[in-house]
Amino acid sequence: MMNFLLNIVAIPVDDPIAFTFFTGYMAMLAASVFFFFERSSVSKKWKLSLLISGLITGIAAVHYYYMRDYYLATGQNPTALRYIDWTLTVPLMCVEFYLLTKAAGAKISLLWKLLAASVWMLVAGYIGEAFTDGSSSHSVIWGFLSTIGYVYILYTAWFGEVAQLAEKSGNETVVKGVRILAWFVLVGWAIYPIGYMCMPGGWLNTGLGWSSSNVDLFYNIADAINKIGFGLVVYSVAVANSND
Repeated sequence: MMNFLLNIVAIPVDDPIAFTFFTGYMAMLAASVFFFFERSSVSKKWKLSLLISGLITGIAAVHYYYMRDYYLATGQNPTALRYIDWTLTVPLMCVEFYLLTKAAGAKISLLWKLLAASVWMLVAGYIGEAFTDGSSSHSVIWGFLSTIGYVYILYTAWFGEVAQLAEKSGNETVVKGVRILAWFVLVGWAIYPIGYMCMPGGWLNTGLGWSSSNVDLFYNIADAINKIGFGLVVYSVAVANSND
């Protein structure tokens, strides 16, 4: 217990990483409360979408609570806890694409393909980050494999089945919502590779000298933007279509 307390004291009180962990926890907890309460304001067909949005931010809030404690106690990146969070929340974010296009004829096979791509992306990323030997070859190989899953989701959202089904729906709100979510995948999710490349052996680490201490800053900011943003887009679509 004494060592635990000493480790906490060793972390500066104004540490920006600890601050973003706590801010992320509070923001995503508040978002969950909002999404759960707002389920009563949308039509029945959109309640599941808002439930998923609340689960995404709720699961993340719980993990951020524990990740902050882990960081304060050790001063290290909570890699395992973070990937557990992502393994639960990223597939749920892909479920939102399926739910948005279900009315236009999306089949369950689309959902399984998106889930498989997201799990592939995360497992490869975890191997590349958690089992790094400090060499560029290890991080590059597993980073490349992880990118395959990311590119598939990106393509599906922008040009593939999800985009085509959104257009087929004839619902301008759904089309706009899917396009905004696709922008989140293109721009928002692109923050994660930046953090990945800051670890020992990563391109930004070896090329620009960026420390792995930057990883959590990138990841925390990206999580708050992407998870809450995803939910708010789905919420706006649900409200607009409930009022039709």
